[in-house]
Amino acid sequence: MVDGMATKKYTVTLPEELAEAIRAEVGPGGFSRYVTQAIEHRREQDRLGEAVAWWEEEYGDVTEAELAEAEAERREIERRHAEMARARQVDAGEPAELASEQGQQGAAA
Repeated sequence: MVDGMATKKYTVTLPEELAEAIRAEVGPGGFSRYVTQAIEHRREQDRLGEAVAWWEEEYGDVTEAELAEAEAERREIERRHAEMARARQVDAGEPAELASEQGQQGAAA
């Protein structure tokens, strides 16, 4: 969610069971944030789909090998980010064991 962005209240209609399940999961005050993040995620996926469609129109279908290479790159980037986060936590005085555990949890995503 973009911090500092102006907000406006809207009315949407949702299936009651879905809305209540989300409300139970996110707790008080988390419903709007959850819905906003879901909409942002959907917009991101739509834009990614448009980018892939454009790419495939220009250069042909994305191959399984290209997908595997991109996934390997993504995992390596996540690993490096987790490593940097652990280093920052240790630099901030957090015990190395705790920083290492938290970094491993983030890298497993």
